[in-house]
Amino acid sequence: MAEGERRFQPRPAQRQVLEYRGGYMGVAAVPGSGKTQVLSALAADLVAEHIDDDQEVLIVTLVNSAVGNFAARIAQELRSRGLPPRAGYRVRTLHGLAHDIVRERPGLVGLAEDFTIVDERVAAQIMDDAVMAWLRAHPGFVEAYLREDLEGPALARARTDDWPDDCRDMVMAFVKRAKDERRRPELLASQLSLRGDEFALARLAVEVYADYQRSLSYRGAVDFADLVGYAIDALRQDPDYRARLARRWPFILEDEAQDSSALQQELLELLAGPNGNWVRVGDPNQAVYQTFTTANPRLLRSFLERPGVKAVEMDQSGRSAVPIIELANALVDWTLNAHPLPAARTAFRRQHIRPTDPGDPQPNPADRCEIHLYERKLPADQEVRVVVSSVKRWLPEHTDETVAILVPDNARGAHFADALRQNGLPCVELLNATAPTRDVARLVSDVLTLIARPEDRAALRRAFAAWRRACSGRPEKDSLAERALGRCREPHTFLFPRGDEDYLAAGPVDAESRADLLAFRTRAQRWLMAALLPVDQLVLTVAQDLFSEPAELALAHQFAVILRSYADANPTWRLAELVAELQEVAANPRRKFLSLAEDDNAFDPAQHRGEVVVATMHKAKGLEWDRVYLTALNNYDFPSGGAHDVYRGERWYLRGSLDITAEALAQLAALGSGGEYVEGEASRAARLEYISERLRLLYVGITRARKDLILTWNTGRRGDCQPAAAFIALRSTRERA
Repeated sequence: MAEGERRFQPRPAQRQVLEYRGGYMGVAAVPGSGKTQVLSALAADLVAEHIDDDQEVLIVTLVNSAVGNFAARIAQELRSRGLPPRAGYRVRTLHGLAHDIVRERPGLVGLAEDFTIVDERVAAQIMDDAVMAWLRAHPGFVEAYLREDLEGPALARARTDDWPDDCRDMVMAFVKRAKDERRRPELLASQLSLRGDEFALARLAVEVYADYQRSLSYRGAVDFADLVGYAIDALRQDPDYRARLARRWPFILEDEAQDSSALQQELLELLAGPNGNWVRVGDPNQAVYQTFTTANPRLLRSFLERPGVKAVEMDQSGRSAVPIIELANALVDWTLNAHPLPAARTAFRRQHIRPTDPGDPQPNPADRCEIHLYERKLPADQEVRVVVSSVKRWLPEHTDETVAILVPDNARGAHFADALRQNGLPCVELLNATAPTRDVARLVSDVLTLIARPEDRAALRRAFAAWRRACSGRPEKDSLAERALGRCREPHTFLFPRGDEDYLAAGPVDAESRADLLAFRTRAQRWLMAALLPVDQLVLTVAQDLFSEPAELALAHQFAVILRSYADANPTWRLAELVAELQEVAANPRRKFLSLAEDDNAFDPAQHRGEVVVATMHKAKGLEWDRVYLTALNNYDFPSGGAHDVYRGERWYLRGSLDITAEALAQLAALGSGGEYVEGEASRAARLEYISERLRLLYVGITRARKDLILTWNTGRRGDCQPAAAFIALRSTRERA
């Protein structure tokens, strides 16, 4: 350990990490064990004492916001030792690292010097277009997968809404997995030619995959998954280049290693080399991305057990009160020893959280905390009322503390956020599309729809309502002015009247409504005359007339920037197609649009004392609050293999409880191995993965709480859900305590 002053007193396991000087090391770090602090201190030690002037310590992390966090901490450590704060290290995301490697030698992998990278939103658009084109060309494909008893509106909804959305998700997962396994569409098409109709989902996905790659090639672009593969190719094809990079980065420190994919692990291992220096830090018990990404938590588990790897258990945490730690440990023990589905008993790695020792600079909060498992059977809407009522009673006397309501999905979070605001409680959302985001999107899209379709009577009425709500402070529905405008059969007679065709002059409109409509007409004429502006300028023109609050204008500016990028990536799109993207955000709280939620990992709960944070359990990972409400702990959101459990991947309209994403991935695996594919087996296996991941998600939720923890469950949309088996087990544990 360096002789420089430490900003913290390392615990015994932390000291083991700080004493690292080479080789392969794996660190299993429990929640709140200080892994970011330890990795930053280790990086500073290595920079100070163990690299040459032309070398760097390479820190690889999961998300962009963590890059800044690590860089700031390492700079602070170096500054405290009297060393240059910005030299001797590089912090990169995995994709950023891959980009660095490929950009330096693009010719090694057949890329032009000026190749571009499409970001995730543009990649998703290209994929959406390819999927929809395929489905339009094969309109009868869905029939083989529909339940036989569907009819009427349910059948129409399944065909037009649910099936396209689920096909998009399925193809996206298929392509990501194929790229992670380095399998090109040409190879897969060749393998498919030897298979029968039972591989229909794979055939859909492979044809879309090929179309997607052609679209990227046409743009001279690659996506993020391509980058990692190309980086591996570059290192393999030029050993001298790999050796130069290994010399440049003699130490690799990897954060959040439980979320690595096989391809990402291959890149780092290739860069480190068999005799190199590689530290991997993560928590297999917090691996919660496996079912919807290519992340594989088994990789870190296996790494920790490899011969020649020094494994460190960083198991002490000062985050939570001891009773909360005991509850988290009880969940691990119950799962390992008594889960009703024996196959799920491997969901966790056997590792307990231990409280800190006496005298630790970060002691656990006092044991006098509140843990309450709310037993009452609550309908979903009543659960919202009960939780919000509890927060309303607690908050006035705890304005200097932090509190969060954690939910299983964004749609559920939107209900809580709305209820909090209706009760006058300050609310901060960590959701894909927050309520303010959806409101701004709705208002802007309503006006843009009028610009795109000025002869549409409904569009005219909605644009007026949007303007009235945004500017007049009178959002009441169906006002006299709105009803009067709704009677206008030819919108041009209102918008651009000529001679005696003025609708306002001819129609029976009261004086107040007439004044409102005249003011709106002036604005609408201005918007319509701006219709030929580029979409970003058009959005900003509209926003200036609708909004005055800085936060709303900032959101509108983000919409303008992203819609411009959509327009650039899709030159044939008209305004109506761009507006459709905004309408999706306005209607769907689950929709992740642009980069509005990408900096959530930089969120600091301490900056929101006295406010109520609403977050998904996934978004809450890495954060902590004094008081936490864990909601919706039923057998739908947290199934356990029971006879009446329902699984999100098994869509209501599909026959045989099929999970088409799991089935498509199984077909992909069979193509590679030459093995047999049996329909339905993959859907059943996916249940186990989902059950295991939801147990780990519950563990993440519990370990967000410092002092108080309240757990509730609800009966679900149809009123037939039961408390999750884990909830019942934890309640029994508390009763015995």
